[in-house]
Amino acid sequence: MAYASRIINHSRKLRSVPKLMRHDHTVLVRCFSNGAQSSLCKREDVAKIGRLGAPAEREIVSNFVARNPVSSGLSKNYLSRTTMRLGIPMGGVAYSRELLCSQALSRRGFASDAGLPPHQEIGMPSLSPTMTEGNIARWLKKEGDKVVPGEVLCEVETDKATVELECMEEGYLAKIIKGDGAKEIKVGEIIAITVEEEEGIAKFKDYSPPASGSGAPAAKDSAAPPPPPPPKEHVEQPVPSPEPKTPKPTSLPSGDRIFASPLARKLAEDHKVPLSSIKGTGPDGHIVKADIEDYLASRGKEVSTPTPKTKDVKLASLDYVDIPHSQIRKVTASRLLFSKQTIPHYYLTVDTCVDKLMALRSQLNSLQEASGGKRISVNDLVIKAAALALRKVPQCNSSWTDDYIRQYNNVNINVAVQTDNGLYVPVIRDADKKGLSSIGEEVKKLAQKAKENSLKPEDYEGGTFTVSNLGGPFSIKQFCAIINPPQSGILAVGSAEKRVIPGSGPDQYNFASYMSVTLSCDHRVIDGAIGAEWLKAFKGYIENPETMLL
Repeated sequence: MAYASRIINHSRKLRSVPKLMRHDHTVLVRCFSNGAQSSLCKREDVAKIGRLGAPAEREIVSNFVARNPVSSGLSKNYLSRTTMRLGIPMGGVAYSRELLCSQALSRRGFASDAGLPPHQEIGMPSLSPTMTEGNIARWLKKEGDKVVPGEVLCEVETDKATVELECMEEGYLAKIIKGDGAKEIKVGEIIAITVEEEEGIAKFKDYSPPASGSGAPAAKDSAAPPPPPPPKEHVEQPVPSPEPKTPKPTSLPSGDRIFASPLARKLAEDHKVPLSSIKGTGPDGHIVKADIEDYLASRGKEVSTPTPKTKDVKLASLDYVDIPHSQIRKVTASRLLFSKQTIPHYYLTVDTCVDKLMALRSQLNSLQEASGGKRISVNDLVIKAAALALRKVPQCNSSWTDDYIRQYNNVNINVAVQTDNGLYVPVIRDADKKGLSSIGEEVKKLAQKAKENSLKPEDYEGGTFTVSNLGGPFSIKQFCAIINPPQSGILAVGSAEKRVIPGSGPDQYNFASYMSVTLSCDHRVIDGAIGAEWLKAFKGYIENPETMLL
């Protein structure tokens, strides 16, 4: 009998597991065997799973899952549909279709007293590590359209690029909560509703998500009586403090002599104050400067010399236009402000002779044109030289953390690209291992994508060093760039200019082209001598460019 009672209690606890958990905080992924496949499609099997209750209940459920492993016959799509039926957000599914699919926030709603059919709430996904909100550029699907996994629902403007949001489950787009052009949508906020059956679309015509951002409305919560108002506290009104009374000056008899200091007499004449109305506080009742100032203060006058009255001149109204912040402008502003406030910058500048570099570039471009390839720019050679210098001085290819300095084995160079939308920094991965033609083609391709606002996260994430060139396109001689965190260095490249240099003889001189470059360093990671060593290596590659080809 004891064993039978234990079995009965055990089965009761298993039946009550879904009631012990809430949907919003999912900590369990329920798994099914082949034998359970036939029952998964039944509506009776739909259950919410959330936070487990007591430790004993958690142990019971974990034992149940251990005895029912996932069958190898279940497909990934089938498993995702199963977890969605159980109320588990799609962000917890173990597979992904690119970054946007793996981070899409969605959760399953359920039929309630309001008559809503089972549905899926699609939330604003987090498409980059720094993204906290996004904008809807445009919807590629409209309400009522059928959607299948892999189809693009809409275009989302993140803090760095415009990314396509793909559908993750088959169904119908029942309601678009955030339409085209919707801005500043928080990550996780509901943007659309999908349903499984086409008949359920009409029931979401006038649907609006609850303020809490959860799924279907809860009837029990709405019926709960409002909390009683807090008891009114009796607040005693403060008694106003009496204003200090200033004694009125007593007039002296006309026959009495008035003693005052010369400075007090001059101040009284300037402000037309009769000395007979002021009582002196100086030695033997003399009137001093402080007495005149106190009298003027009591009358609300200024002690300064009165200025002549002038007619009020109205300033002309300014003509201006308010330009709203774009997402890339916001994140650029916050990251650069964070960099200048938290990173101890210092700067090292060196002049490099680029005569040999320009000659080698001309030879390589002749070969490129003959073979039908694209021309190589000075910036491509600078990127290659910077990457090789980082390989030679790896201390500069590092970043600071609170516990250690992380030194990277990969040399990934971010290249600053200015567009109409803002500043982008696409990355050239393993630049030290690539040829000049490959670097040139990749830079042109990424720059074009940046101008079209079509960069994906893998196009700009993972850089270890940055190069910013204002010399070629803008003829800037020299400037200091701001470090792009979490990196510890950025190279600012100026323009090349002809200079007169001493010749071999006392009265001889020559002409040469020099380019100024400035290295901005994080002093927590790169000491002055290390930064100078890196610049020395970089200068060696620029002034002897043949060594880059070895």
